[in-house]
Amino acid sequence: MAREPVNETAARSKSQHAYHSLKERIAAEELTPGHRLVLASVANELGMSVVPVREAIRRLEAEGLVTFERNVGARVSMIDDSQYRHSMETLAILEGAATALAARHLTADDVRQARELNRRLIASLEHFDPRLFTSLNHRFHSVLFAACPNPRMLALVESEWVRLGHLRDSTFSFVPGRAQESVREHEILLGLIEAGAPLADIERAARSHRSATLAAYLSHEHPDEAPGEPGVPTAP
Repeated sequence: MAREPVNETAARSKSQHAYHSLKERIAAEELTPGHRLVLASVANELGMSVVPVREAIRRLEAEGLVTFERNVGARVSMIDDSQYRHSMETLAILEGAATALAARHLTADDVRQARELNRRLIASLEHFDPRLFTSLNHRFHSVLFAACPNPRMLALVESEWVRLGHLRDSTFSFVPGRAQESVREHEILLGLIEAGAPLADIERAARSHRSATLAAYLSHEHPDEAPGEPGVPTAP
């Protein structure tokens, strides 16, 4: 089998580097919504040609983190409630499945780490900081789904988490009362995992947990809307 040309391999590696660099800067809010991504400028910052940068931006556009406007170029996507809702609905399904698939692969140390993170989440409620809570919450869930044996599903879940971080700084800023319910649901989910509950029950609990956060946000921001379970049409 013929070996891949070195220049093509190098170009692919540079594209990966550009992709991860831009994605991390978007997630960290260094590149804010509406920021224009000038190919030449980004390429210069990363010390590469515009070709791998263009490929990286195409990947980010496919993930919804970047939008392309005619006669303007690429920009970091603007915040949109409908996009947030779609991402949360998607994550409810994907993360629920990933958490269930990971459940039998979690070690005792993994469960202890998750419980410790939830204790820190509970402690943070007294002097509530939405950003800190969101960060700890992400770490808690990452422990539970990181052992998912399906790499494609895991990549999709992680991608949606990054996308959510871009779309909404912290849902808990809008509905802080949701945080108390969230940590209680964490305990229920951990209990199911420790008890070796059927995977369908674990998936349902993880999915309902994510859906409840979306419902709380929409109830606060759009009280006239009543979202149903993701993937399940509401009755007419």
